[in-house]
Amino acid sequence: MKIRYFLLVYTAFMLAIFFYMYTSFANKPTEKRDMVFYNEQCILVSKQISQGRKIEEIEKEYGCEILLCKDSEYEMKLQDALQKEALLLDYFEKNQLAGKIVWNEQEQHYQTMEKRLVKQTVNVWGLVVFAGYLLIGLIYLMFIKPFHNLQKFSAQVAKGNLDFPLPVKKNNYFGAFTESFDIMREELKGAREREYQANQSKKELMAELSHDIKTPIATIQATCEVIQIKEKNPDTLEKVAVIDGKAKTIQKLIDNLFHATLEELAVLKVEPVEESALLVEEMFSKLQYYGEMHITGKVPGCLVYMDKLRLEQVIDNCLNNAWKYAGTPVHVTFIAREDGLLIKIKDQGPGVSKEELPLIIEKFYRGSNSKGREGSGLGLYLAKTFMVQMKGDMEYYNENGFVVELFLRKV
Repeated sequence: MKIRYFLLVYTAFMLAIFFYMYTSFANKPTEKRDMVFYNEQCILVSKQISQGRKIEEIEKEYGCEILLCKDSEYEMKLQDALQKEALLLDYFEKNQLAGKIVWNEQEQHYQTMEKRLVKQTVNVWGLVVFAGYLLIGLIYLMFIKPFHNLQKFSAQVAKGNLDFPLPVKKNNYFGAFTESFDIMREELKGAREREYQANQSKKELMAELSHDIKTPIATIQATCEVIQIKEKNPDTLEKVAVIDGKAKTIQKLIDNLFHATLEELAVLKVEPVEESALLVEEMFSKLQYYGEMHITGKVPGCLVYMDKLRLEQVIDNCLNNAWKYAGTPVHVTFIAREDGLLIKIKDQGPGVSKEELPLIIEKFYRGSNSKGREGSGLGLYLAKTFMVQMKGDMEYYNENGFVVELFLRKV
């Protein structure tokens, strides 16, 4: 069967459904009630009111409206009922007129029509859904099923097998389409080979740069050793010790980068071990000469999970960001918790805009305030990654400045 014939049949079927809906709904009389019925209802409603039931419940149960003379809107509601030509029956309390009980037969008629319309609509849409499934089934058999070969082909390409050929049949509906897919496979295969060659070149360049950087780092360390031998000023020796420590840290990072390049690793390794939390205080004390820093709180003497090298990277990055972008003193607070140690690093700068705040830990993202400042957009991304891999976490937000919270989990 051609698809156009099925569409004609489907259209005729839909017209039949709507004709059925119209004929089954239109001009059907609603239930008629006489005065005997309404008098009986009036007596029942009066009893319900005298028994103290809520007016709203009685109105809902009997489909009426109760107008009490004592209500402030009695006259207005009474006039409205008269205009609508509703049926009004007197309601007495202790042989005195206490109000009116109103039945709006026209409104009840509309309610009945509404219920009937809902029922018919549900039936019609059920038939429409059924017919829709039939149409979808035909489309699947005629058009989607022939794509099974493309599905197998796509699965092989997703696995990386770009040598899997796709049979091309130009006489069917999808001949040119399948031929285009096979051409795409050939192009992907060539692109993969070119990408492999480019990656190899990048890795070789990275390995060469890592090796070349070692030379100036070694020179810095040697110079620090000479100064430490000859210099007698304690303040100078302390600052030289900081320089020497940072040079050693850079040396370790370069070694990691060099080995990661050689071993074709995707990420730098993080190896959390059980360490004393007091090491955190030492890490901050080594950085006090970079800029003004105020430390409050005490570090508890417990064991936490950390990778010393990676944690030093995280702390160094957070402090340097504060001094570089905010240019204000930094407040560091140690907060001991039952499950670990919380480190709060806060500057007094303008913070980060709401639009950029969710993006600053994305790889290579740099904020609008980074113009003219050196950086790669990897600092907070790596900090977040390292903290999670150390079984901890990192949060950040604005609070009269920019705040970074580092959490180290207790052993």
